[in-house]
Amino acid sequence: MATIRDVAKLAGVSVATVSRVLNKNGYVNKETEQKVITAIQQLQYEPNAVARGLAGKRTGTIALILPDISNPFFPEMARGVEDVAHQLGYTVILCNSDDHGVKERSYIEVLKKKYIDGIIFASNTLDETDVEEMQKNDLPLVILDRAPIQDTFSVVRSKNYEGAQLAVKHLLEVGCKRIAHIYGPQEFLTAKERMTGYEDAVRHLPWYSPSLMVPGNFRIDGGMKAIEQLLSRHPDVDGIFAGNDLMAVGALKALYRLGKKVPEEVAICGFDGIALTEITEPEITTVAQPIYEMGSLAAKVLIEKITATVKANPIHELEVSLIRRGSTKRGRETDE
Repeated sequence: MATIRDVAKLAGVSVATVSRVLNKNGYVNKETEQKVITAIQQLQYEPNAVARGLAGKRTGTIALILPDISNPFFPEMARGVEDVAHQLGYTVILCNSDDHGVKERSYIEVLKKKYIDGIIFASNTLDETDVEEMQKNDLPLVILDRAPIQDTFSVVRSKNYEGAQLAVKHLLEVGCKRIAHIYGPQEFLTAKERMTGYEDAVRHLPWYSPSLMVPGNFRIDGGMKAIEQLLSRHPDVDGIFAGNDLMAVGALKALYRLGKKVPEEVAICGFDGIALTEITEPEITTVAQPIYEMGSLAAKVLIEKITATVKANPIHELEVSLIRRGSTKRGRETDE
């Protein structure tokens, strides 16, 4: 492989002159510039992105740190990030943190050494110290999906509280008389907001009880265990709002095993809008987030910060929508 020194030797110029041509930084007369370009073409020289980044302070590389790539929600989001990044000339490095703070911080340290231009976090473990460290190093960041609203960094998220209220309202409209909530880890802001939305929607109703809320850990097996726990406490539960679609799938499976008919005896509504809800029988009603759009917007915002197009820290809260399907289609429900 040819080096920058080989190019300089063939063109009869200094390494610094070749560097100025590559980085379009500093004056080089047209004749000399053409000699360098011809030498690059003859040697098929490909500049090292990191080396160029050190000179120009950009490498055209961003990182995306996800908490759990096995959750179908995150690959769709990652696709949105990657598509926009590619269109704008950036490469994406994908990191899976497993929601472990230590693992995440080790990624941050490695990524800084790779001279990346910015990071998108879909994280629950990012703390103020991490943010301050990246700001000190002038490393742009965008928080995706699970972050609180703060003005110290840019955030792209959806309206979790409003979505939870939309789910409960729908279950009431189809005739549910006692609605339970399977919630995700409360250290996750998304799970907390969805639980608050549920509570605020039902706390005034005569049948409400805190015992109608059980944990499901945002997992399929968690949804299954939650159903067993719920029905042992409240056999008359006839509506389930699951805080994400994976728990809704688990709830559907557990109800089937227990001989409960969905939606005739128990109606189910999930949250997220992942494709998995379309392959169950019945298909699962869900509050859909614009998952792909969240990822693509996060990439756009980050690259705007990298290129200094936007210096502020915008907060983007995207709308959610209810997708009505078979798991809640009772006599009172229409196809509107």
